[in-house]
Amino acid sequence: MTLSLEQEINTRKTFAIISHPDAGKTTLTEKLLLFGGAIRLAGNVKARKAERYATSDWMELERQRGISITSSVMQFKYNGYVINILDTPGHQDFSEDTYRTLTAADSAVMLIDAAKGVEEQTKKLFKVCRQRGIPIFTFINKFDREAKNPIDLMDEVEKVLGIEAYAMNWPIGMGQDFKGIYDRHTGHVERFVEGNKNNPLSVSGNLSESEVQAGIGQELVDQLMEEVELLDLAGNEFEKSRVDKGEVTPVFFGSALNNFGVPNFLHSFLELAPGPGPRSSNIGSLTPETPSFSGFVFKIQANMNAMQRDRIAFIRICSGRYERGMNVVHTRSHRRLRLAQPQTLFAQERTILEEAYAGDIIGVHDNGLFRIGDVVAEKDGLEFETMPFFSPENFARIGIANALKRKQFIKGIQELQEEGAIHVFRDLHIGVEAPIIGVVGQLQFEVLEYRLREEYGVDVQVNHLPFELVRWVEKNEDKLKILKESSMSTVVLDKDENYAVLLLDSWKASWLSERYNITFYPQPQLAETKGK
Repeated sequence: MTLSLEQEINTRKTFAIISHPDAGKTTLTEKLLLFGGAIRLAGNVKARKAERYATSDWMELERQRGISITSSVMQFKYNGYVINILDTPGHQDFSEDTYRTLTAADSAVMLIDAAKGVEEQTKKLFKVCRQRGIPIFTFINKFDREAKNPIDLMDEVEKVLGIEAYAMNWPIGMGQDFKGIYDRHTGHVERFVEGNKNNPLSVSGNLSESEVQAGIGQELVDQLMEEVELLDLAGNEFEKSRVDKGEVTPVFFGSALNNFGVPNFLHSFLELAPGPGPRSSNIGSLTPETPSFSGFVFKIQANMNAMQRDRIAFIRICSGRYERGMNVVHTRSHRRLRLAQPQTLFAQERTILEEAYAGDIIGVHDNGLFRIGDVVAEKDGLEFETMPFFSPENFARIGIANALKRKQFIKGIQELQEEGAIHVFRDLHIGVEAPIIGVVGQLQFEVLEYRLREEYGVDVQVNHLPFELVRWVEKNEDKLKILKESSMSTVVLDKDENYAVLLLDSWKASWLSERYNITFYPQPQLAETKGK
């Protein structure tokens, strides 16, 4: 049966998974894919002895470290829905990539470690979700281990994050005494069994059934009834309209590692999560059902295929329908392009798409034209909201070990810059062979060093610099002379030839600004116009 444009769009669910490192985010992603039939065997990111790894962690360094350091995009079909999962890095050093990825999501799944509660990075990512007003669903993970009291966890979510929480299900015990979860809407108990699945006491069913209660034990049954009664009397009321506004987060309990609670979560999520919504643009609110195709680049990744050394630009479709081979306008350059071989991504696996709809994520080959934030559309002139800008806080001069590798080095730096992985600055007195690199987190330098060596065959020396911030300045020869001569600053040029200043700390920046009447800008003022 052929679906209309509106019907196709209504089947799309596009969401990002966010969490603090090691909360089980990539594991949850794997189990969702496993449950959806997208993979036969889920990889555990810590299972290093087995020759399988998390499907969503494609980069070799991620496999070695057991962490996600880039956002992955995966699509699969389940129960009549087309599901696009954006698995984001948990480590704070790579939060820049996560923030950009959230601009492509219609909702977010927030994963919380049941033993640790709401952690620092979760707070930061949650804040971005709130700023965007997207619905947030919470999965409290690892209840098969010793954990905080579930009432306390709910209270922590509300107090620390400032959002009302509504428990969709409730855990029965924890750790060694974890017996399962109770569905508050149906009264159904899903029993957790580790090891012997034929245990006669592991009966799932309605809580009122004697066999179910016998398997749980009277003490835990009484505790469950008390806690559920407390939730009914003193807890928040469930209103889908408030979930849609990001004012209430539905909370689910389970164990992603054991695939327990994941099916329950996925079923509820698909019912409650919003489909693609309207996007703010320079021509007003653009609805997904607008027939004319449009989308924006939120991520660029070089060398996804080690053999082909290709670059993929990830595009979130915002309106209309994509057809293979269609012509679009690259609005920044006003050039017409033919998107000949768009792909749906599944970690390293790719499938050529014949069509895609608003809400979908597609990958297109990039020969260096695209930048993060670029818009592609059937009609020229369309602009969406500006991508969030992140000013680097750590700086180092990168030197090449072998001068014969100069060409590969320059190419590697340029391509990684275009990905948004690093900020590149040019010292006025030194050429492109020894650029100053700015990053948000120190771990990004390790990734830079690794990728230059493994992907471009270049060994480099990373010489860390004492600067803590960068600010942009107008081209005023007198004030630039002061900054060049000061021991507290170094004047550089960014990728768009804008003047910027590396500063030792915010106090010295304030002193220079006040003493010499210099205006420091937190981001480039002319980057947008220069790129056009």
